[in-house]
Amino acid sequence: MQGLTPLDEARKVVLEATTPLGLEKIPILDALGRVLGEDIVAERDNPPWDNSAMDGFAVRWEDIKQEHAIAKPVTLKVIEDVPAGKTPTQTVGPGQAIRIMTGAPIPKGADTVIKVEDTEHTRDSVKIFKPEARGANIRPQGEDVKKGDCIIATGTRIRPAEAGMLAILAKSFVFVYQRPRVAILSTGDELADLDERFSEDKIINSNSYGLAAAVQEAGGVPILLGIAKDQPAALKEKISHGLNADILVLSGGVSMGDYDFTKAVFKDLGAEMNFWKLAIRPGQPLAFGKIQGKLAFGLPGNPVSSMVTFEQLVRPAILKMGGHRSYGRPIVQAIFQEKFSKKPDRRHFLRGILTREDGVFKVRTTGDQGSGILTSMVKANCLIDVPAEVERLNPGDTVSVQLLSGEMWLREEDVPQTTTSGRPSCC
Repeated sequence: MQGLTPLDEARKVVLEATTPLGLEKIPILDALGRVLGEDIVAERDNPPWDNSAMDGFAVRWEDIKQEHAIAKPVTLKVIEDVPAGKTPTQTVGPGQAIRIMTGAPIPKGADTVIKVEDTEHTRDSVKIFKPEARGANIRPQGEDVKKGDCIIATGTRIRPAEAGMLAILAKSFVFVYQRPRVAILSTGDELADLDERFSEDKIINSNSYGLAAAVQEAGGVPILLGIAKDQPAALKEKISHGLNADILVLSGGVSMGDYDFTKAVFKDLGAEMNFWKLAIRPGQPLAFGKIQGKLAFGLPGNPVSSMVTFEQLVRPAILKMGGHRSYGRPIVQAIFQEKFSKKPDRRHFLRGILTREDGVFKVRTTGDQGSGILTSMVKANCLIDVPAEVERLNPGDTVSVQLLSGEMWLREEDVPQTTTSGRPSCC
């Protein structure tokens, strides 16, 4: 369709115009979800020494290697107790053992640990009824981490596991990519803010709050600029304030109506615009470019259009600025459960409900797909991606589905029911 930019082309343009921000040093407790800006190299082994994987007795394998220990248990003399956090002071010699707790260093002379449950013991002696292989129940030095190895690479998103590893490596502070600051502005004389008294001819400015939440969820820092009236001077003033941020996101005012001044104001501010219309639905009127070197997005005013276009273009830019290496939502294939038809002109994103039945993903729409019906997004856990050339979908067709969360879910009915004994109720 002439004048409309395909989504894939638009996304490429946006990402090519986006560069990651600089680094900042923060405590690891503040680093969850952030992107690491340095290679984390181990400065020592972990474990730092051979240690016991069990509560038991450290022994010499030569003393307990007989084949019929149950009939003829081996008795050894206990010469020391070593709890976790203590270092052995004795060396295990022939016929000797040291009582040892999980995590304690292996004493000199010992090469095997016998589990406490495989013994009978007193304060001074231990009978061993079950032989073990040489080296059993010992965690060797460096089993987890070896000194000099790069354990976590630059560009890694920090999850709880990485936070724990940073602690093991004694990294209380780390360098991470800065969070993009995103200025959000809504336009329109018809809008009123939450704490503002308004008459029945006004509507609540929901876009600013929905977009701010989307910015936070993507790892950015939202900056609410409020509402700009449908006057070029007022719009120019608000936009100028937004240029102090890394990204400007404006909703409304990008259509061709008499009161849509965004295009003129952008031009007056020296904008270098890449496109003004997108070949998708919802979300055709969409502007992108740079104003004074800052990324500027003009999103549609309808709430659903605003959120869908944010997902497709603004969110990837925020992720790239924040140091992420991948910018898309997870995609799965699902079985469509309804009938749907459209013109073969624009790519459609239907709001959908994805479920899993007998291991198969199935998807249906949330109902009415109007671009002003925000409940279609509230009910949705995915977007159904219908290519531009597709004219109709029928029940049973396979479709691509874009998850609106990186998390998968497990329904209660998918979990085996258990009895008080811990066994599945079917057993």
